[in-house]
Amino acid sequence: MNIGDVAARSGLPAKTIRYYEDIGLICPNRSANGYRCFEERDLHKLAFLGRARALGFSIEDCRLLLGLYEDDSRASADVKQLAQAHLSKIEEKINDLEAMRATLSELITCCSGDNRPDCPILKDLSGECEDAG
Repeated sequence: MNIGDVAARSGLPAKTIRYYEDIGLICPNRSANGYRCFEERDLHKLAFLGRARALGFSIEDCRLLLGLYEDDSRASADVKQLAQAHLSKIEEKINDLEAMRATLSELITCCSGDNRPDCPILKDLSGECEDAG
């Protein structure tokens, strides 16, 4: 398969596939004229990477996951530990986003949104509110 074929079948852009090759996540064969020749195993790895990235795993996490996937002597505990660490990061981000939403919601409520120049949103962003206390 050429890069266009594998891109269509994996759902990943050719640019992403080239990047994954550049950083060593995949290593397709090359034909005599230098074109990439992807095999089914490459397509499978790309689909694996696409799903892992869609779940928010970092490139380095993906590298570890691929290594674990290809290691028949792996312990599922290692995979679970990596997934749990990632879930903890996601939960932390969710908490941060909820705090951001609460703060922004409060600022929006405090802003009259009229033609006056006074704006609690801008005051908070500038740090003026902290100085007032």
